[in-house]
Amino acid sequence: MRPRAHGPPAALLLLALLGALHAAKVNKHKPWIETAYHGIVTENDDKVLLDPPLIVLDKDAPLRYAERFEVTVTRAGEICGFRVHGQNVPFEVVLVNGSTGEGAVRAKEKLDCELQKEHTFTIQAFDCGEGPDGTNMKKSHKATVHIQVNDVNEYSPAFKEKSYKATVVEGRRYDSILRVEAVDADCSFQFSQICSYEIVTPDVPFTIDKDGYIKNTEKLSYSKERVYKLTVTAYDCGKNRATEDVLVKISIKPTCKPGWQGWNKRMEYEPGTGSLALFPSMHLETCEEPITSIQARVELETSHIGKGCDRDTYSEKSLHRLCGATSGTAELLPAPSSSAHWTASLPTDNGHDSDQVFEFNGTQAVKVPEGVVSSSLAQPFTISVWMRHGPGGQDKETILCNSDKTEMNRHHYALYVHNCRLVFLLRQEPSESESYKPAEFHWKLDQVCNKEWHHYVLNVEFPTAALFVDGVSHEPFLVTEDYPLHAAKVQTQLTVGACWQDNSGHDTDNETNADTLTGGSMHMSQFFRGSLAGLMIRSGKLENKKVIDCLYTCKEGLDVQLPAEVADSVRVQFSPSQSSITLEGDDIESFDKVMQHISYLNSRQFPTPGIRHLRISTTVKCFNEEACVAVPDVEGYVTVLQPDEPRISLSGIDHFARGAAEFESVGGVTLFPELRIVSTITREVEPEAESEGDNDPTVQESVVSEEIMHNLDMCEVTAVGEELDAEHESLGVDLTQVQQRGLEASSSNVGMIITGVNTMANYEQLLHLIRYRNWNTEALFDRKFKLVCSELNGRYVSNEFKVEVNVIHTANPMDHANNAMAQPQFINPVQHASVDLSGHNLVNSHQASVVPSAATIVIVVCVSFLVFMIVLGVFRIRVAHQRSLRDQEGGKDSEMDWDDSALTITVNPMETYEDQHSSEEEEEDEESEDGEEDDITSAESESSEDEEGVGSEEQQGASRQQQLEWDDSTLTY
Repeated sequence: MRPRAHGPPAALLLLALLGALHAAKVNKHKPWIETAYHGIVTENDDKVLLDPPLIVLDKDAPLRYAERFEVTVTRAGEICGFRVHGQNVPFEVVLVNGSTGEGAVRAKEKLDCELQKEHTFTIQAFDCGEGPDGTNMKKSHKATVHIQVNDVNEYSPAFKEKSYKATVVEGRRYDSILRVEAVDADCSFQFSQICSYEIVTPDVPFTIDKDGYIKNTEKLSYSKERVYKLTVTAYDCGKNRATEDVLVKISIKPTCKPGWQGWNKRMEYEPGTGSLALFPSMHLETCEEPITSIQARVELETSHIGKGCDRDTYSEKSLHRLCGATSGTAELLPAPSSSAHWTASLPTDNGHDSDQVFEFNGTQAVKVPEGVVSSSLAQPFTISVWMRHGPGGQDKETILCNSDKTEMNRHHYALYVHNCRLVFLLRQEPSESESYKPAEFHWKLDQVCNKEWHHYVLNVEFPTAALFVDGVSHEPFLVTEDYPLHAAKVQTQLTVGACWQDNSGHDTDNETNADTLTGGSMHMSQFFRGSLAGLMIRSGKLENKKVIDCLYTCKEGLDVQLPAEVADSVRVQFSPSQSSITLEGDDIESFDKVMQHISYLNSRQFPTPGIRHLRISTTVKCFNEEACVAVPDVEGYVTVLQPDEPRISLSGIDHFARGAAEFESVGGVTLFPELRIVSTITREVEPEAESEGDNDPTVQESVVSEEIMHNLDMCEVTAVGEELDAEHESLGVDLTQVQQRGLEASSSNVGMIITGVNTMANYEQLLHLIRYRNWNTEALFDRKFKLVCSELNGRYVSNEFKVEVNVIHTANPMDHANNAMAQPQFINPVQHASVDLSGHNLVNSHQASVVPSAATIVIVVCVSFLVFMIVLGVFRIRVAHQRSLRDQEGGKDSEMDWDDSALTITVNPMETYEDQHSSEEEEEDEESEDGEEDDITSAESESSEDEEGVGSEEQQGASRQQQLEWDDSTLTY
């Protein structure tokens, strides 16, 4: 018996299957896929590995377990394929199994990572629809596919350059000489990177790092090897070696020292030659470093010359006039002279090459005479001074002080230094208002105590005070006030270098123990320690900025003429005093050209000789904006040679006589009618040698004298002997002519002085106009004067030109010259002649002629004796001349050889008497001609005295001849 099968009845199963088949005929659902896929594919391959795998699901998928009933299954729910959306997508999606919905992505063509590393596109799955014809087909949603193309190390490294070159200096170890660089065309980071470089050439003193930088492993020597040739290769991270190795050439240079080259340490400047090029062949050596900027500073050191640099050394008053300042300036520290004697006791700088500098060591001071500066300054006013001062103590150091002369101890105005501060005190004179007013102005300045020369100009226009230091304005940091002074009839004393004040202790202000210049209960205190020059007070006017700059301007400095081709590439900046130049640029060639055009210039005709130090400091920057090349400083010096000193010569008529009437006239007598001023310099000229080997020691250098033109700043006429008596004599000059030439003239009992800078020709013309007048010539027979001119404040002084003028007194023709008692009447013609002059008293002349004084009688006797000596001298000259003629005739006779054996000499005793008688007659004739010899000068008198000795010697010889012992035995009388 067959066993009974378990399970549902077959009929039920069949019914269920038929129901399912009926439902499958309807395609109700869409296929389903993931929303995004990520894939990886290797270049040169077509298989893409997706994540997640590409599986399509469909709820309409058929049942598969009814196969034994041989039921035909429909295609509803089966996946038929995929669609790719996008342009030029190099991929396709293939159906691996339609029943399971498995698909795969493949590359349609060869992929290249170097061209495109990633691809993105969308895909969509669709099922087979209903029935055999696929009706009612369903599509899935679109899914994004990202595919990355993996690289293959298919390329090898390649160097960017075909070869590399570098130059190094011997003796140095470099951190990097040069860099070689290779690249790899692979797209991936792994295969496109260069992981290492290698020097293939063996046994070379170089190494290379992973970045391609080559450096030396030891100091290189130019003498050992001049050029190294290296072969270098590269490897990428995939171990691929470069297709071609590269050649590296490293040249070795001798040691290079950066710095300025082609310059001389010592340069000579000859005065009067204009500008001197300091660095005509200079150039900057940077040892081929890549330069981006150059900065250089050229400094000229002149602080030891004069007052900080070379300036005109005229008097301060003359300099003010040269700079355009008008009159009204009083000089408180002039060079000592006959008219300015109060500075004679002060120590100076012992030389005239520089300005007149006065030294104050804390014990010296001077009192300025009355009349130099008005006792009450007319406002506004200006005080100017050159000062050199170092750090001092706590005491006040007075430069200028105007204080009470006696009794009280008030300071009316003062300029002093206190704790490196410059202070100006100005007390107001008594006024109706008793309110506080500005009294002290304080300036805190580094210049006051830095031991260097500075120029100070103080413009005071109450209630303000403006200070200029070296031409730069400075405002006071402190102004204190005080009451005006009380009324008091006390004279004031102006002093320089200290303050004149009471010894009783009132307002002594740190007085010193010095006892100089004491007087009664008054003494000097608050002494100054330092150097002063050019102290001036200008009352009634302020100094303008143009004059201040002119006074401070140096006559020497640096200059540069920029070539046109480099004017825009190099920036040049001068200091105010032109003692330094700053240059900035980025082109070495242009920079060198500018440096080669820097010159030293001294515009003085007679500059101060000596050394001026030069210094060049340079900073060079490279591409990293840092100083990459250390350029050593350059130090040299300019030697200003000693100028040819001029010899100022004064010449003209040095002795003449004029009638008394001319002396007494209104115009007087011209002292220097034919004066000539000539200045010459003497130069040595080497003789030209005939051959190179000519070293003849007898050949000497020749001296050549050349006439030059320059200015004068002073001429002084001084009376020789007694000083001028203002009651009856004077020196005068046309002041209009003086002012037209911009000069000043002043007279005193000593003489006359003309000051101011002007040409020798103008001084010569002005000296021609100086006249001497004497309106009481009865007792005057001669007057002597001395003329001296100078240049540059006494640096060059002329010779002393002395002039002697004689007074010719006209004799009365009614008088008897031979009457011994006629001496009182000798005065009468002189007195009458003076009476004829306008402006003189007739009564006084008559009284003088009637009652002559004892002094007049003595003078007349002396004059008579002088006339007698002159006549006697003339007589002796004539006698000597006659005897010399006879001696010459006798000499001619002696030359002949006579046979005198039979000569008989007969002597006439009367011959001697006749000779003597004839000599007496000649003497009387000479005396009668004495009235016609009024114009005899002292020069002729001196020549007569010289020849007098000759005549006496000849007379002595004649007497000796008469004393010869003759053999008179044969003489017959």
